[in-house]
Amino acid sequence: MQRYSGFGLVKHAFGHHENWERQWRNPEPKKRYDVIIVGGGGHGLATAYYLAKEFGVKNVAVIEKGWLGGGNTARNTTIVRSNYLWDEAGRLYNHSLDLWKGLSQDLNYNVMFSQRGVLNLGHTLQDMRDIQRRVNANRLNGIDSEVVTPQQVKEIEPEIDITNRARYPIMGASWQKSAGVARHDAVAWGFARGADSHGVDLLQNTEVTGFKIRDGKVLGVHTNRGDIEAHTVGCVAAGNSGVLAKMAGIKLPLESHPLQALVSEPLKPILNTVTMSNHVHGYVSQSDKGDLVIGAGIDGYLGYGQRGSYPTIEHTLQAIVEMFPMFSRVRMNRQWGGIVDTCPDACPILSKTTVKGLYFNCGWGTGGFKATPGSGHVFAASLAKGEMHPIAAPFSIDRFHTGALIDEHGAAGVAH
Repeated sequence: MQRYSGFGLVKHAFGHHENWERQWRNPEPKKRYDVIIVGGGGHGLATAYYLAKEFGVKNVAVIEKGWLGGGNTARNTTIVRSNYLWDEAGRLYNHSLDLWKGLSQDLNYNVMFSQRGVLNLGHTLQDMRDIQRRVNANRLNGIDSEVVTPQQVKEIEPEIDITNRARYPIMGASWQKSAGVARHDAVAWGFARGADSHGVDLLQNTEVTGFKIRDGKVLGVHTNRGDIEAHTVGCVAAGNSGVLAKMAGIKLPLESHPLQALVSEPLKPILNTVTMSNHVHGYVSQSDKGDLVIGAGIDGYLGYGQRGSYPTIEHTLQAIVEMFPMFSRVRMNRQWGGIVDTCPDACPILSKTTVKGLYFNCGWGTGGFKATPGSGHVFAASLAKGEMHPIAAPFSIDRFHTGALIDEHGAAGVAH
């Protein structure tokens, strides 16, 4: 990567951006690759990066119908945590959290991972029983987690309302100190640049229109830029995964919903952590720019519209004001929606399919961003070796036939 002195930075600041060094190539598609990754979001780019860097598979293409990181990666609230209830989910998300801790150094790209901690509030006796159970399960799995009192919540987050005047008084919370947030765009760009530096072709504006399948084996994909051959294809397309699966004659147990978020006008630093409440159905953190980043639950209807609906926004803001009454005077700047693919048990699918060489990584619902490096790492290992990584194995499609579900509705957050 080209480096400039202080004078050079000033000199090039006044130049045209056409002369800037590109972070990755924009190659023409080859006729054949060893592995094709369908989907150029965080998970797809991470898969390609680890395939090339960790497993030596460098003849790889990432195929993206739009631009890199332009889907859910750019449309989320950037929370990173691993305090999930069940062993299988805990291992997966904690593996990801371990990778997050050194990701900027690994990619040589600042992903702005900030371990500011996550509070999950409890408002009823049942909430607190569930929190105690989850914290105990977390600690058995080596995940840092503890139960804190309302007074301790107030010490962590001084502006929160812990009085009995609240409609839903705070009775306590779980606290994961190692959790936090990261910069979503930087994650996509870092993995893209890293994959490109290892020889991966990043093919933007290339839409997959079908699969080449013969005798039960995948031989490649059809695209709007011609056919591209590969004997291994990994589909990582978030809300569009069901559409891709249908092209291969596979029906996945997925529902695609709009998921909304919004940000406020910039404020001086006022929030120390990420504060979440399943009960009042909202969560909030503060970005490095100062705006409040706010999210809640998925819209109740199925669809691919990214505008969302006003009642959901209103309900979300009611929840935030319930926790932080002083925010009632803060103005909102903008709102957006992403398309999340949810599974019946609120856990992802990382799996082979009935078509040999065709794999799917999908169904993350609202847990996708936090899992980005871990998902990419275990999926890359699975594609490279032809067998699912031990951490990924429990998330096979087969669990919906055997009944070995991993029900994470309680720990998946407010959005399921």
